[in-house]
Amino acid sequence: MKFKDEIVLITGASNGIGRKLALSYASEGAAVITCDIDEEHGRQLVGEIRDQGGSGYFYRCDVSQPEQIKQLMTTITHEIGVISILINNAGISRFKSMFDQSDTEWDEILNTNLRSVYLFSKHAAARWKEKQLHGRIVNMASTRAFMSEPDSEGYAASKGGIIALTHALAASLAQYKIRVNSISPGWIQTNHYDELRAKDHHQHLSKRVGSPQDITKACFYLTDEENDFVTAENLVIDGGMTRKMVYEH
Repeated sequence: MKFKDEIVLITGASNGIGRKLALSYASEGAAVITCDIDEEHGRQLVGEIRDQGGSGYFYRCDVSQPEQIKQLMTTITHEIGVISILINNAGISRFKSMFDQSDTEWDEILNTNLRSVYLFSKHAAARWKEKQLHGRIVNMASTRAFMSEPDSEGYAASKGGIIALTHALAASLAQYKIRVNSISPGWIQTNHYDELRAKDHHQHLSKRVGSPQDITKACFYLTDEENDFVTAENLVIDGGMTRKMVYEH
């Protein structure tokens, strides 16, 4: 029970990587709070956690809306307690030509993926500062912060911003012994893993596509209280793909 007595908040936890993180932290003894706009799957997830003997809670929250974030953090504090670990996982991807993308669509991506990270971190850190608690934050970035496909400007900008925001927050919060790190996943297959092709796996130096469990292990490392020398770091978890030199023949 590595995370017994911890209270973990995971944003965007109803599906994908966030869902696996929630189940994994709960299995290690943490009280897991999830939030998402997908209420149906969020409540199913909490039911699964509780069926397995864990402690889980779900709150609906649109993380692109500052007032909803503020209200959520207040509600959590009153109903459950002060969180000790924050995992900013919520995000959306909208791959669309810049010539067709509206300003509103751009703002939606940046507000959901980047501004929410700042706001959740701000609210959590304010409580930790007041209570003199040494909280831990992990922000979910992406290898798309370093490399791109066409029509991904908003997503790439938001993920690059998360990495920069991570080390800025780490610098600002170091005086309170609050650690802030980020993870940049590569190709993480969250479902139908057995349907992947051999060439999908072989384009990685690891010779396999990643799974949510790979990200869970990295989160566990970064949020372990004993790893207090690790802060302002970005862990690339991508099977070596961003280090692989590719030539067209």
